[in-house]
Amino acid sequence: MTDKIKFEHLGLSKRVLDAIYKKGFEEPSRIQALTIPVMLRDDTNIMAQAQTGTGKTAAFGLPLIEMINSSERSVQALIITPTRELAIQVSEEISSLKGNSGIQVIPIYGGQSIDQQLRRLKKGVHIVVGTPGRVIDHINRKTLNLKDIEYLILDEADEMLNMGFIEDMEEIMKHTNPQKRTLLFSATMPSRIKVLASKYMADYEFITVEKQQLTTSLTEQIYYEVEAADKFEALCRIIDIEENFYGLVFCRTKNDVDSVVGHLIDRGYDADAIHGDISQRQREEALDKFKKKKINVLVATDVAARGIDVNNLTHVINYSLPHDPESYVNRIGRTGRAGKQGTAITFITPSEYNKLMFIQRIAKTDIKKSKVPNVKDIIKAKEKKINEDITAINSEEIDDTYYNWAKKLLNNNNSTQILAKLLNYCFDDELNPGLYNEIKDLSGKNRKIEMEGRTRLFVALGKKDKISPSKLVKFIFQNTGVRNSAIDQVEVYNDFSFITVPFKEAEIILGIFQKKSGNRKSLVVKARKKVN
Repeated sequence: MTDKIKFEHLGLSKRVLDAIYKKGFEEPSRIQALTIPVMLRDDTNIMAQAQTGTGKTAAFGLPLIEMINSSERSVQALIITPTRELAIQVSEEISSLKGNSGIQVIPIYGGQSIDQQLRRLKKGVHIVVGTPGRVIDHINRKTLNLKDIEYLILDEADEMLNMGFIEDMEEIMKHTNPQKRTLLFSATMPSRIKVLASKYMADYEFITVEKQQLTTSLTEQIYYEVEAADKFEALCRIIDIEENFYGLVFCRTKNDVDSVVGHLIDRGYDADAIHGDISQRQREEALDKFKKKKINVLVATDVAARGIDVNNLTHVINYSLPHDPESYVNRIGRTGRAGKQGTAITFITPSEYNKLMFIQRIAKTDIKKSKVPNVKDIIKAKEKKINEDITAINSEEIDDTYYNWAKKLLNNNNSTQILAKLLNYCFDDELNPGLYNEIKDLSGKNRKIEMEGRTRLFVALGKKDKISPSKLVKFIFQNTGVRNSAIDQVEVYNDFSFITVPFKEAEIILGIFQKKSGNRKSLVVKARKKVN
């Protein structure tokens, strides 16, 4: 059991511990508690099986920060990830944990300026986080020297296998220091991954974390399709239509958190924020107010929300769509606790529909589409609550001063008219429809939303076929008429390539190549991972 284990027990220095607690981490996850002490021993390779979203980045990132020699300018650690999104995410998390250590971390991936990466590498970096194709590109250019690296980390190894990167992983490993330590992290352990480990890792310690249930049956899950500019208005309507809203609102960045909280306070809501830039004292004060229900809205980033344990939330709002299915599940799992029903609401912009469907499929859950509450229904809900409150206080005793005052008013005025004016005087601001801004109606436009999204296509042509990015774009245009302006994120590997195109163009390309292939396998198919 790790519920009583603290970061102090894992062998980390005070400098690293200070960085951990500044980020709001309170207790290590199971993979962190098992991996960090083994990695700090500096004497064995590690193969770890754990789901995405269980804290793997900190599990290997924290020991790396301890063991990297920042006085040297050479690359000491290489982290391989299957996607550019994960490369950026891992790089940012390690950077946020390094404190004032002086360690330099750089992500390298396709689609980013190669010149920018060359400049950063030339200045000297300690940790490189990269996708397989771009790492091989730098190896071939001789701009990334891996002969002296001390640590090689393969993150999401099974995803790299699924995406066809296993040969690239082996190619990269051939160029690394034979004396390095290797850490392989994977959610599953297919035989091909085990073969890779036995071939390149020699002796290793196997660490496994039991798989967590991905969904909670006590959480109702819905999503709203809104323009980015309408998200705040939608959030206000959700809060107002609920009788006793008590919820967490998740944003992607610290700036988003501050912006949302500032606007909520300006409109009279009881809200506060937690993210990586606030002090531990501010974090504790915000959480204390939230747990005591002095505020009913807490806005947070994913990292800052770790360790929050509140059992009676009514709502979790995904103001920003999470990066992956596990992050989604971790967020919504905060409702539906202790046997109580909770509601998880996700805002998506038109271009994010496809990503939401990917999350739904992987999480094996049902996220139902719904419409943002309209102003008329919100006003009715508020009137209902006011009526209930008035009925509740009607049975309470009242001071004679107010009773006599009421009698005087009623003696000289129509009772219905005076009550109407009194209600208007007390609740005009709260019941004024003008408080709400218009939200663009996107209902019935699923097809439009899909067409505004983008998808990744796999092309069974690569460098061995004398294909370059420009030749591939030209090949697509000549066969389908899809212009190069619609094609981006072109990545060419030895045996295959990837391109990203809008859904509309993707359908054209797939349809044409499926016809050309007849009964044979099509030259172009959808990749396993889609992008927005």
